[in-house]
Amino acid sequence: MRAKLFRGRERGEGRASLCVDVKNNVCRCMFFPEKVVSLPYLQKLPVRAKILNRMNFARRRYLEKLIGHRHNHLIKVITGMRRSGKSYLLFTIFYNHLLKEGVDESHIIRVDLEDRRNKALRNPDALLEYIDGRMKDKEMYYILLDEIQFVPEFEDVLNSYLNISNADVYVTGSNSKFLSKDVITEFRGRGDEIRVFPLSPAEIHEAFPEMDWQQLWELYLHYGGLPLTVLAATESEKAAYLKTLFDETYLKDIKERNKIRHDMEMETLLNIISSSVGSLTNPLKLANSFASMGKSKLSAFTIKQYLDYFADAFLISKAERYDIKGKKYISTPYKYYFSDIGLRNARLNFRQIEETHIMENVIYNELRLRGYGVDVGVVEVRESNANGNSSRKQIEVDFVCNQGSRRYYIQSAFALPTPEKAEQEFRPLRNIPDSFKKIVIVKDDILVRRNEDGIVTMGLKQFLLDENSLEL
Repeated sequence: MRAKLFRGRERGEGRASLCVDVKNNVCRCMFFPEKVVSLPYLQKLPVRAKILNRMNFARRRYLEKLIGHRHNHLIKVITGMRRSGKSYLLFTIFYNHLLKEGVDESHIIRVDLEDRRNKALRNPDALLEYIDGRMKDKEMYYILLDEIQFVPEFEDVLNSYLNISNADVYVTGSNSKFLSKDVITEFRGRGDEIRVFPLSPAEIHEAFPEMDWQQLWELYLHYGGLPLTVLAATESEKAAYLKTLFDETYLKDIKERNKIRHDMEMETLLNIISSSVGSLTNPLKLANSFASMGKSKLSAFTIKQYLDYFADAFLISKAERYDIKGKKYISTPYKYYFSDIGLRNARLNFRQIEETHIMENVIYNELRLRGYGVDVGVVEVRESNANGNSSRKQIEVDFVCNQGSRRYYIQSAFALPTPEKAEQEFRPLRNIPDSFKKIVIVKDDILVRRNEDGIVTMGLKQFLLDENSLEL
């Protein structure tokens, strides 16, 4: 994990942009990583102390999960999109927590397999021998392995510690198979997945409490919540970082990993998905779009594969449609949302910043990081025309959110300027035949209110910054 730092003119040098590489205790220039400055030297410079301290986002939600999953005889697998802070969570936040709890440092075995200094440990047998050699007594050992995909047959290495009572194993990685829906089965049913999301608005607000809500929201809807994006000093640096990350990390990974032959078609599909965030679609519809543009005869099957590749890289997430009255899933179409809205905007060169659609995407991500399963709801209603004839019509509920026995129905409504617009948003919720809570979220910062139908209306700020907002 790196954090953005700045210093004024020092020894005749101009203003420089530095990043802290916590794992190696050095600082690197953000755009010229070969330029290295030691942390002790940096601390002597007139840096802005507040920014220095903010390299440590608390990530309390994930720390609490790691604490709660300790000693459960499962391999804790930390997943999530690239550059979302998985390594920092494991190697700094969780590591420091263990030390504060009194765990002896010799009982915390940390291996950063991305570091070339540890290249020899990428051999599975060498890694096993190294870990075994550090375990000298019967006390609990915490084994923290970063970027485990560098180790061939890593599943066998990790499964070797499942039956060792004093070994508690935590890993991160960036391999597509390691990070996909198959992650649990890779460890023979003994994997415990902890998904890390980019920073939420609440996490950024906690780190920058002096930033007013409107400024925070404007930055978030443009640049999202990847930690290095948040910490970049200027909007141009944020945009440059996101574009580079998309092209040089995500796209490159997806193409190389899946041996993509039709680069241009795949990138065109990404553009279409980026432009139509939150719109109903499916592979067949997208294939028809390709054909109508005269660009290619890309098949629906290939398009589905590409969409799965994007999802495996955690770039996008698919929301299925659910018939609320019929209590069944509808096979197609789906909605796709971006895991980080800044990456979506960077893909479109920041040309399509439609606040309504972005707000819906941000609400979806917030519900996911709070642990809800999120579907798109469908409610069937009867309508009468001018002649008095009735017909059936399906209307949409933006989100059906489930977590255990809890359920919420949520509408994302940018504004309710007229009675007609209010009726459009409230009508689907009124036609749901159960007593679960129904909520409309609007952009305006308003006091929470409840109408005669029991439907709650709240502001976006309240929803995002209060983790208990759904209980209000």
